[in-house]
Amino acid sequence: MAPKFGTSGLRGLVTELTDDLCATYTRAFLRACGPAVSLLIGRDLRPSSLRIANAVTTAALEFGVDVIDCGELSTPALAAEALRLSLPAIMVTGSHIPADRNGLKFYSATGEITKSDEEAITRYAQTDTRPGPVVSATRRSDSSVAARYLDRYLSFYGPDALAGQAIGVYQHSCVARDLLVELLQRLGATAIPLGRSDHFIPVDTEAVDEATRQQLRAWAAAHPLDAIISADGDADRPLVTDATGEVIAGDILDTLTAIALEADTVVTPVSSNTMVEASGAFTRIIRTRIGSPYVIAAMEQALTAPCKPVGFEANGGFLLGFDATRNGQTLSRLMTRDAVLPIVSVLTTAARRKTTLAQLVSDLPARRTATDRLEHVATERSAALVAQLTADASARAAFLSGFGTETGIELTDGLRISFASGLILHVRPSGNAPELRGYAEAASDTAARHALTDLLSRLRQRIG
Repeated sequence: MAPKFGTSGLRGLVTELTDDLCATYTRAFLRACGPAVSLLIGRDLRPSSLRIANAVTTAALEFGVDVIDCGELSTPALAAEALRLSLPAIMVTGSHIPADRNGLKFYSATGEITKSDEEAITRYAQTDTRPGPVVSATRRSDSSVAARYLDRYLSFYGPDALAGQAIGVYQHSCVARDLLVELLQRLGATAIPLGRSDHFIPVDTEAVDEATRQQLRAWAAAHPLDAIISADGDADRPLVTDATGEVIAGDILDTLTAIALEADTVVTPVSSNTMVEASGAFTRIIRTRIGSPYVIAAMEQALTAPCKPVGFEANGGFLLGFDATRNGQTLSRLMTRDAVLPIVSVLTTAARRKTTLAQLVSDLPARRTATDRLEHVATERSAALVAQLTADASARAAFLSGFGTETGIELTDGLRISFASGLILHVRPSGNAPELRGYAEAASDTAARHALTDLLSRLRQRIG
């Protein structure tokens, strides 16, 4: 798998993300985003991330750009700092994918790069030349960036927002594992660290594996907890369970967050739960392809008229498109995936209402999703299967036999099929890993999980 842009930046095998290649894309990014005085660089906890960050740093210095090394921190923390300083940034992270892969995520001085920016970076990379002698540049470290990101939520929600709550923190290898513990404690909760790991664990918050689910339930049974929280490797996608350790889907977390922030416009991919519409809580709902660049583009388009837009994906990453206010405090917009905001929002909502997370979810319309993937499936094979099922109605009917009467298909991103029973199945190649993604939506968690298991079994047989 040669490194390429997917839904979340440049991704590839660590063996292919050589120092030379990382330097090439660093120079291409700096050329594409225009003159820059300084470049912010951050990284996650993968074994390869320090080496790649050093390669990015060396390339930027040789290009004549000063480097501010922000160290190990979450992607949204780096993005917030880049916006605060109006500087470009590069985050070294593979997010939730396995440790044999990594990547670069690019931010211009105004936010996440767009798809057109990706095309420009790719063109510059293909015609790359090393710079000649330039004005000497400097490197300095700034270890205060994560603290400023933490203060963003402390000032908005207040020191007693979670008083009396006991919350587990599944730390694993998440780059924000200590920040999450500190945040909960400073919000008044008792934080119980769980499952800290010395090796990288690829936690996919959109497709939590059964072994992890069982561990979360076991921790909940062993401790008197109100919830367990976590995030993926670079902490831009949340993981939250109720008091029993049952995982709450990301798009459900984000719908609750959007309601709490009094958003009127929601932008979300086609893969997100249709409970967003069924809730009746929003004036406008815009559906997009999967990936934060598509969500951001639609949010910016929505801002041509007065509105309070938010965006989110089924993985739970939340994008705030307006300055939210609460009790005289302002939470400034942050148009990149963020794990902390939905975590804190649902916990404080439950605490304020003196109810449980399970009850908050139960109060929403009865639409639930299940998501998983087949790993190590080449994108070309996934795409070919999806294309065949899309084009050939008889082949699709045979493949879906037993699921019920098909009432429509949606082709915005992959193949999404609706049935008369209310069941929805969705199949698509992953945009950032060699995986075939499957989604099922139904009236209950059990029905969604059963349908997904059946769907993945059929896909596995077809892939071979």
